[in-house]
Amino acid sequence: MIRIHLLEGKPFLWNHTDVRRIREEHRIVGVLVGALPRKPRQNVRLGLPLELLPEEARLLLDKGLATLVRSPASQSLGHEKNQETLFPEKVVAYEKELEESYQEQLKLSAEQRKTMLESLTDHIAQSRAKKRQRKQGGGDPLVQPAESSSRFVFPRESMLIQLPTAQTQTTQEETVDWHVASQLWPYAGQELHEMRYLIFRDLWERGYYVTTGSKFGGDFLVYPGDPMRFHSHYIALCFPKDAPISLCDIISAGRLGTNVKKTVLLCSVEQEGTVAYTSVQWSGLK
Repeated sequence: MIRIHLLEGKPFLWNHTDVRRIREEHRIVGVLVGALPRKPRQNVRLGLPLELLPEEARLLLDKGLATLVRSPASQSLGHEKNQETLFPEKVVAYEKELEESYQEQLKLSAEQRKTMLESLTDHIAQSRAKKRQRKQGGGDPLVQPAESSSRFVFPRESMLIQLPTAQTQTTQEETVDWHVASQLWPYAGQELHEMRYLIFRDLWERGYYVTTGSKFGGDFLVYPGDPMRFHSHYIALCFPKDAPISLCDIISAGRLGTNVKKTVLLCSVEQEGTVAYTSVQWSGLK
């Protein structure tokens, strides 16, 4: 069962296996929002966790593929002293793993440095001999550089630290009922969410990949295949049934779709639950 973690009303996936599974098997894409450990200050390539749209999470829940959970213990911990008091055995185990990792990296770094120095020995000796010959007139023989007797030092701040992205134990997790509105899951019963979800599910059932459309001013972007391989064909805008739409909004949507080479879909939900689509394309006067 896929575990969707809730934080301030937003659903996240931390397990890389679940992220891959929902994309390959269920056409759910989401958005990576985590920083990469090796490059934490850039925002071009991101990593776990994967943030889901409420509609994406609702679809997985509705299909019985996932469950909503929260971790009260992780939210209550704010300082190292609290962690040491509540979970002393985990702190000891974590420090032990860090020390073992440091010793392993120290050994590998020392071996790598030794190999590098051996490969540069001849080059270093020749460079020193040339300098000595220029200073002393070339009378000294070629001297091999002496091996450094100083002990190799590997700074602890330079070691690589593995950051776990998923909990190995789930005893502290609590299941959240997604049928009931709460502070963690406020979407249950909301008219806007119900409308967006029905439209999202209908497009998904037609075989499309559906992602957020905020970067193009829409509710959803609709792809004929995986977004890694295809451009989106449609920008979906969700409107309540019989709600008035200003002419300026229609013109703006049509021109936007034309500029980005996409078709704008005006989507609404009928009383019987079916979804109605109206396509908008901009065309000049002929």
